[in-house]
Amino acid sequence: MDSPSRSRVFDKTRLPSRHVTEGPERAPHRSYLYAMGLSDTEIHQPLVGVATCWNEAAPCNIALNRQAQAVKLGVKAAAGTPREFTTITVTDGIAMGHEGMRSSLVSREAIADTVELTMRGHCYDALVGLAGCDKSLPGMMMAMVRLNVPSVFIYGGSILPGRAPGGADVPEDFANRDLTVQDMFEAVGRHQGGTLSDAALDILERAACPSAGACGGQFTANTMACVSEAIGLALPNSSGAPAPYESRDQYSEASGQAVMNLLEKGIRARDIVTRESLENAARVVACTGGSTNGGLHLPAIAHEAGIKFDLEDVCEIFRSTPYFVDLKPGGKYVAKDLYEAGGVPVVMKELLKAGLLHGDCITCTGKTIAENLAEIDGGPDGRVIYPIEKPLSTTGGVVGLKGNLAPEGAIVKIAGMKKIKFEGPARVFECEEDAFEAVKKRQYKEGEVLVIRNEGPKGGPGMREMLATTAALSGQGMGSKVALITDGRFSGATRGFCIGHVGPEAAVGGPIALVRDGDIISIDAKKGTIKVKLTAAELKKRRKEWKGPRETLYASGALWKYAVTVGSTKDGAVTHPGGAAERHCYADL
Repeated sequence: MDSPSRSRVFDKTRLPSRHVTEGPERAPHRSYLYAMGLSDTEIHQPLVGVATCWNEAAPCNIALNRQAQAVKLGVKAAAGTPREFTTITVTDGIAMGHEGMRSSLVSREAIADTVELTMRGHCYDALVGLAGCDKSLPGMMMAMVRLNVPSVFIYGGSILPGRAPGGADVPEDFANRDLTVQDMFEAVGRHQGGTLSDAALDILERAACPSAGACGGQFTANTMACVSEAIGLALPNSSGAPAPYESRDQYSEASGQAVMNLLEKGIRARDIVTRESLENAARVVACTGGSTNGGLHLPAIAHEAGIKFDLEDVCEIFRSTPYFVDLKPGGKYVAKDLYEAGGVPVVMKELLKAGLLHGDCITCTGKTIAENLAEIDGGPDGRVIYPIEKPLSTTGGVVGLKGNLAPEGAIVKIAGMKKIKFEGPARVFECEEDAFEAVKKRQYKEGEVLVIRNEGPKGGPGMREMLATTAALSGQGMGSKVALITDGRFSGATRGFCIGHVGPEAAVGGPIALVRDGDIISIDAKKGTIKVKLTAAELKKRRKEWKGPRETLYASGALWKYAVTVGSTKDGAVTHPGGAAERHCYADL
């Protein structure tokens, strides 16, 4: 990127910050800015929000504060005045498997809302957003699109892979190989099954996560980091370098400069996030075997721009996209390996070569996707990134399902799976805790379809992820011997025949609310179908007998507020009317 000039002058007559910094009537406001040590020049430059999800909850977020300082250097070098602020993060690795997981998806909305409110309240002109853990990435991007200011996203980076020493205590299949937090959840299943000792579990938990950064596999954080590049809101290859790498600071500084260039050129978030760029992002999720949560977050980002792009649209793209990047949990490699193989730009170059990418989409560089990729020399290494003409499979690593059990759709990750059809009798659980207890005690049978309901956005409330349960099944060696379906979600780290996002959810009377023990459920990921073998007449009869949604404990507070405002999973589980109902754009006020 060209070096910006500090002599650049911006006309603030159309920028939001004029309401705070310009004219005699704003003397009280300016007095606050002088109180923080700003100079006259800095006050009259564009004010740029630098938003981070920094906290001490988990390694995903701990490096964001450092990277924000580098962003601010870039903004200052390009004649802008950075104003740093923070928002919340709920980190799924900590929240997983207990009541805390109800807060996870709700936090996405809180992040978008609080970034919006901070930007509105202080009249900032542009936004650089830094995020590390799962829901914070889409939450930050949703805020950018909602505000429609010039925006650049930057990922905090992935964690380095762990490595446990070999020895008598650590089983051979865990020793001397890359470890992620996924291995820890599966190790719990092994421990419960009596095939992993207390000593081995202790060694593994100390070795699995050796640095700052978000989970290393192609779980939700890294999936949405890849999305940030594919959709055009992040600089090329900025999502790849692991969090401890000092090179992240260079990407951060460049992002600060880039947002000032966007401001100068008048390129806003919705110029970048279009129907075509959303399709590009869905392609990258599919070809990397990304998280099923991509099918939730892409519609939510689209919603902020008033673009209809629901689960069915996403899954249609997944279905027609080859899977050619070999990443965990279905594959062998982690985010660091993808970065060293050339990163997202090499992946996108393969998609463009095959005619599967819209190359004319504008990006935060000010150039198009095709122009950015023309500067990339690398190609597939044949190990992490396969040539697109020789993919791991011809269908994306994530596919959509539909049928009488899920009229509004469902989603499953098939990356790395050999068996993509399943039929068996239902064993129904009314919540995740009941299912986890049954799995822990082996109170289920091979060949069954475990049904976990009342875990959707409204019914949970909060649409919890089920990694503890699915990892326990994998740890018991049963991941491919049973199927699991839910109106809740699965972690990006989930593997096995696990179908999530079943809609409509049980709380609104979806068919999943009507299933009983022993009903035969048939799933065909190749055909994209999910059915319960009941006649329409029988389903109608059961609906009449249905006693309504399960009563929850959440009658006040944030979870109650979310439950009463949240919409359908297929539309992204959003909580407001979105861009289509908008009567003004913040950036134009």
